[in-house]
Amino acid sequence: MANLKVTLVRSVIGRPQKQRDVVKALGLGRISSSVVLPDNAATRGAVAKINHLVEVSIAE
Repeated sequence: MANLKVTLVRSVIGRPQKQRDVVKALGLGRISSSVVLPDNAATRGAVAKINHLVEVSIAE
């Protein structure tokens, strides 16, 4: 199964609380922080909620 590398590229300052919660739930903290997550429906749904704040690539 593939993995996704999610990197926070925009700040959460001034964003709605729900978006901040999603960023925190994914394990992202500061700008440029990255996490490798499983490529499943739950991860894709969370990333879709904050797609304007993150950059997603396929992790090797």
